[in-house]
Amino acid sequence: MPEGPSVRKFQLLTTPFVGQVVTKVGGSSRKINVNDLNALRLQDSQVHGKNLYLAFVAAEGPVGPTLQREAASRASSPAQGGQEQVCARHTHLQEKELQELQDFRSEVPDAAEGLGNWLRFHFGLFGSIRANEFSRAKKANKRGDWKDPIPRLVLHFERGGFLVFYNCRMHWCSSPRADPASDVLSVEFHRGRALDALHAPNPVCYTLLDQRYFSGLGNIIKNEILYLAKIHPLTPGTLLALSDLERLLDCAVQFSSDWLRSKLHGEGLHPQIYKKEQCPLGHAVMKGTLGPSGGLKRLTWWCPQCQPAVLSKDGDPSPVTE
Repeated sequence: MPEGPSVRKFQLLTTPFVGQVVTKVGGSSRKINVNDLNALRLQDSQVHGKNLYLAFVAAEGPVGPTLQREAASRASSPAQGGQEQVCARHTHLQEKELQELQDFRSEVPDAAEGLGNWLRFHFGLFGSIRANEFSRAKKANKRGDWKDPIPRLVLHFERGGFLVFYNCRMHWCSSPRADPASDVLSVEFHRGRALDALHAPNPVCYTLLDQRYFSGLGNIIKNEILYLAKIHPLTPGTLLALSDLERLLDCAVQFSSDWLRSKLHGEGLHPQIYKKEQCPLGHAVMKGTLGPSGGLKRLTWWCPQCQPAVLSKDGDPSPVTE
């Protein structure tokens, strides 16, 4: 799923529409009634970790009642246009999507929170937002068909522009449920709390994906920063010196910031270890599916030479397989 830098770029696409009224809606979402967004004003846009939050309020001023009457008229008539028709056909979730669903459910607010005016977006593996354009098929699917991706939500605004949301799960909430102190890309990120979490006896590769302490940090960032810090992914945090943990934390903040900067300049990511067969020094890379017992497991790449196993006090190396 998109990690913190990608979601922050999505949020920047939405900011020009803040203050505008929604004049027409579409999309295939069955989690919300998309027509409920008609004639609402986009009041705010925020990103917290891997989640985007959009706030909507009733439109005010002389334009409000007119837009509401137009919206009611559209809601009572059949939707038009291929991009706005509700898709009745649902494909089966793939293995990676099931992992994302498990991760999503762990972050969903309690039902007692109730409905609100904030719409929360959690993006799937190929989730994205486009402004003033639709995504087009770049290759044929397994059946050989060239079919454009179907939007989950389309929002047209009063000044003529529109936003298109793909492969995302949405639900209404009363407010953004997030802690900026855990967001690696936030100015409020709390280094001390993050260091305490890394110093736990758990393998550091588990802790780095814990959104309670590293909101927005995902599997790509995890792999890259462990390599940059020269730390074996299964090293328990208690076996690492404070200087090692601080170096790992510095890598997390710097890599996330650099990745965001690259995205904003339209540049791609050039990973050093993620999905590689060799590290930059030419060493063979190992790959394994690592994660806590009963929890989410993710593919992990590491170089045994650049990221050696750390010896415990009794001389035993940290585990390298599960």
